[in-house]
Amino acid sequence: MPLLEAIGITKRFGGLTANDHVDFHVNEGEIVGLIGPNGAGKTTFFNVITGFYKPDEGRILFRGQDVTGRPPEWLCKKGIARTFQVVKTFKGMTVLENVMVGAFVRTASPAEARRRAEEVLKFGGLYDKRDMLAGALTIADKKRLEMLRALATDPQLLLLDEAMAGLTPAEVKVAVDLVRKLRDRGISIVLVEHVMEVVMPLSDRVVVLATGRKIAEGKPAEVAHDPVVIKAYLGERYAQRQRA
Repeated sequence: MPLLEAIGITKRFGGLTANDHVDFHVNEGEIVGLIGPNGAGKTTFFNVITGFYKPDEGRILFRGQDVTGRPPEWLCKKGIARTFQVVKTFKGMTVLENVMVGAFVRTASPAEARRRAEEVLKFGGLYDKRDMLAGALTIADKKRLEMLRALATDPQLLLLDEAMAGLTPAEVKVAVDLVRKLRDRGISIVLVEHVMEVVMPLSDRVVVLATGRKIAEGKPAEVAHDPVVIKAYLGERYAQRQRA
């Protein structure tokens, strides 16, 4: 049984079909890359899976349970957490307080939430900045903070929406290392990224969306050489680099 299974997911906004009967699954301990051009429906799909939108058609199963249309807070308690394409830290709160917000999903005790937050910050390399206001962090640290706040909810599945966009190569390496460490903790991960040099080696499997539909799925090497994917998204230049 997959950890997550989305069956025939369709989401419309007026006359626009953002997701068109998309089938998708994530297995235990897997990193799945979700790629495609801008406007392909990737973030909409994330929003459906995490309860921000209700699908117009289709079902979502988590550990075999139908969770279709459940709200984000309910799904978070079940074990589905996410980050956002536009970083959503609490700017006027400290780094520690931001992560405590995530920890409160699992406990009502401030002391326990603080203990959990400190543990997560040490794991993620932000402990030394725990007393800084989140608004004063660099974009790389804000993205890392958002991942750690999600980790504090004790997720089984973590969805990362462009967690590495806008980062320098050195910052990307730190972020990639963190994703691998999360998987080593037993967390399954879905990541939306446009940086192919990151998503391809990091993913166990890649799913490609274009104009709201799934056009390809497979191991990174297979997807990178798929003529349909090259034409719709990757481009011939990327394909030539892979063949070189």
